[in-house]
Amino acid sequence: MSDSERFVVGGSQSVDVPSTVLTGQAWVDHLGSGVAPSRLRLLRVQLAPGSRTVWHSHQYGQILHVIDGIALTQERGGPVSRHSAGDTIVCAPGVWHWHGSAPDQFMTHIAVHEVQDDGADATWGDHVTDEEYLA
Repeated sequence: MSDSERFVVGGSQSVDVPSTVLTGQAWVDHLGSGVAPSRLRLLRVQLAPGSRTVWHSHQYGQILHVIDGIALTQERGGPVSRHSAGDTIVCAPGVWHWHGSAPDQFMTHIAVHEVQDDGADATWGDHVTDEEYLA
């Protein structure tokens, strides 16, 4: 099997992330995905200062690699963590979490995950409050 039969390269233009899954503003570039039966997704995500996802979980987990700026992350019940360019963050399967940019700068990361059994990228929950974000 050739590489092109295992992975489909993206190439789509950046798309805005809807407010149902984000506070603030973010843009996503779909870099590629695995060919069925693979569920792999590879995304480049840029978040404006102060932006963050809603609480969410991934059935099969997620890996984030920060390539620019400062990322903030939090697992439900845990402290907010700060990550710099070059850091890799592992979000365990089924663990509720959020990720976002620092209040004063853009942040870009690469996201790798598998889509869920229902085809969704994540199970989305409530918006992260300002108190949670600034903790």
